[in-house]
Amino acid sequence: MHRGLFGGGLFGLGRAARRQVLFDVSADVHAGECLAVIGASGSGKTTLTRIMLGLGAADSGEIMYRGVEVSRGSAGMKALRAESSIVFQDPYGSLDPRWTVERSVSEPLWLRRRALGFAADEVEGKTVQALARVGLDPRMFLGRYPCDLSGGQAQRVAIARAIVNEPRVILADEPMSAIDVAARVRILETFQSILSGEGSQTVDPATGEPVRPAIIMVSHDLGVVQHIADRIVVLNEGRVVESGPTAAVLGAPQSDYTRQLIAAASL
Repeated sequence: MHRGLFGGGLFGLGRAARRQVLFDVSADVHAGECLAVIGASGSGKTTLTRIMLGLGAADSGEIMYRGVEVSRGSAGMKALRAESSIVFQDPYGSLDPRWTVERSVSEPLWLRRRALGFAADEVEGKTVQALARVGLDPRMFLGRYPCDLSGGQAQRVAIARAIVNEPRVILADEPMSAIDVAARVRILETFQSILSGEGSQTVDPATGEPVRPAIIMVSHDLGVVQHIADRIVVLNEGRVVESGPTAAVLGAPQSDYTRQLIAAASL
């Protein structure tokens, strides 16, 4: 289990003063893999993914990142925070309207420039590379503001910001639900390219290959999930009702709840 980026455990949120949200949930994700977390609203998707990224704490069980326990102030927590990023549902809400694309995308690097040892020109170069990786011409987009962007362009800018520091884990929280159908195809291709390591400037010393991040994707769109996810975790009322390879879960679901989700998506 610990060979993955995340090793599972039991996520139990159940102190007496609070409502229990997750019940004996275990999940893991590996480098170069997309894990989709699906379920109806209120199923526990947000709580689970927040815990996996160290943004929330579990009352019991354990969270492991690259073989190291993640807990408040631990080395595992520091590594996870430094090596993860988030793509939010609403790109306009996540981009500062007063900032140019260049400033928004480069912000994660400026915040950690000293720790990373980057010179100013290196920050600029990596910002340009990140935009190119998501299919936006830096010469055309660096000086634009969010109001100058279409929904699909704004989301690709948000993705560029998420990958500019070469994270090992990316949480994509409903990244296409606010985007029109035509733009979804391009964004889907962008995520697939990121998973493959294409354009990555960081090399894994163990393999000599470009670092391939893991993506944890929360989505209601089973069409998107079908095309990008390697594995699926299905949550219902805080419990995992089904998990496994995407083709198996969507092609031959074992639980009534999963069948209901698939039927609803097909309407």
